[in-house]
Amino acid sequence: MHIWVDADACPNVIKEILFRAARRTGLPLTLVANQPVRVPPGRNIRSIQVAAGFDVADNWIVAQVQPGELVITADIPLAAAAVAQQAYALNPRGEFYTEANIRQRLTMRNFMDQLRSTGIDTGGPAAFHQRDRQAFANQLDRWLVQQTQR
Repeated sequence: MHIWVDADACPNVIKEILFRAARRTGLPLTLVANQPVRVPPGRNIRSIQVAAGFDVADNWIVAQVQPGELVITADIPLAAAAVAQQAYALNPRGEFYTEANIRQRLTMRNFMDQLRSTGIDTGGPAAFHQRDRQAFANQLDRWLVQQTQR
């Protein structure tokens, strides 16, 4: 069992929650980014720096993730690839991507990309709030409990 983090855009507060969870459970935690990422000392916590480039970190995670493992990402195509490999995908706002919802998320993402490519300002993601942090922590805890009961 492993937790993989798409660390390039992961909020620091979410990384801190993950570091605490990894120390508490002993589960391996790997942060993957195309720039150096600081991680606290620990045998089960590491960071991997991949080459710069579009989707390089995402592709690296997809190549490593195994069924039943957890991927932390806000990147919908990465989440879709993880779900396709029977892994779990959780975004930093506490929403699990599933087979039931990933196609809709991909469709909406692609639609918004098309709008942006025509020059329409679609705005950005909503600000990250305390309730998002709490929702993430709650979902992560539920997932960790499920894993220990297996």
